[in-house]
Amino acid sequence: MLYLFIALLGYLLAKAPGFDHVGQLAPAIIIAVLYRQILGYPEIIRAGIGFSSKRLLRFAIILYGLKLNIGTVLHDGLGLLVRDTGVIIFAILLTVWLAKCMKADKNISLLLGVGTGVCGAAAIAAIAPIVKSKDEDTAIGVGIIALVGTIFAITYTILQPILPFSAVDYGIWSGISLHEIAHVALAAAPAGDDALAMGLLEKLGRVFLLVPLYFIFMYIMKRKSQSQDHSDNKIEFPWFLIGFIIMSIFGSYVLGSLIPVSTGFMDGVSQLTTWYLTAAMVGLGLNVSLRDLRNKALKPLIAMGITSVCLSILYSRKFYESRSQSIYHSSNS
Repeated sequence: MLYLFIALLGYLLAKAPGFDHVGQLAPAIIIAVLYRQILGYPEIIRAGIGFSSKRLLRFAIILYGLKLNIGTVLHDGLGLLVRDTGVIIFAILLTVWLAKCMKADKNISLLLGVGTGVCGAAAIAAIAPIVKSKDEDTAIGVGIIALVGTIFAITYTILQPILPFSAVDYGIWSGISLHEIAHVALAAAPAGDDALAMGLLEKLGRVFLLVPLYFIFMYIMKRKSQSQDHSDNKIEFPWFLIGFIIMSIFGSYVLGSLIPVSTGFMDGVSQLTTWYLTAAMVGLGLNVSLRDLRNKALKPLIAMGITSVCLSILYSRKFYESRSQSIYHSSNS
């Protein structure tokens, strides 16, 4: 009941003015962290915390697969996936390199690089078990990605009317550079339906690439473990990711075509996914100790912020140059 109560408080706080663009994940984590520091938690719920921070989290990722329309992503072609692959590689490598230069926490920085490049909290939650991340580090990463992503999304909506982009280009830019699907929707919607559709398509391409990225990390960590002769350090096969793929296929080719469903039903499933993810975040938050938190989180936050700014500027510049060349050719013809 404690998880549901804190999740409900996070949901209600997300409805308050000033928090209505943040979503319920970040407020729920913050409340859970404060609860742990002020009141602690009874030993009897320790097993429940482990259940919510692991089992519920994986179930939420499985349901998250319904948001990925594989058919739409594949129909757009190789160019989309190549572009999104470049975004992921750029975000991870730059964040990790900046963290190394600043001597920041390597694990949190890696999680933030993955979250920036792929799909925010869901990507962090998926990769965290592979890199043996502590629950505390995972919670810090999720909180930072939610906060920074929200700030960027709101900034995009403010800048959108004055940017020299078409609605389609603006939508693609949002989908390429923003962190969560919700952030893309928040930023792209004011520019119209075309911008929103293109933004979500671009973002779904990055979500799609979470699957191969997971197995790449599995391979790297397994090789690293073998080289260090840690024979007992086994990596669990990601059955939840198989569930993610199955739900993606089911949502792409069965729901809506073979099995008619209403928009309200899909919205309900999406809301249920968010609630499961929120409950999992509460479990993670209850594991966080504020001791040394500032020293661990500040430098990774700076590294991730620099990466996000670079990502935004890099692709906005590309769209600007592309648009300028198009105008130039049109005027000459």
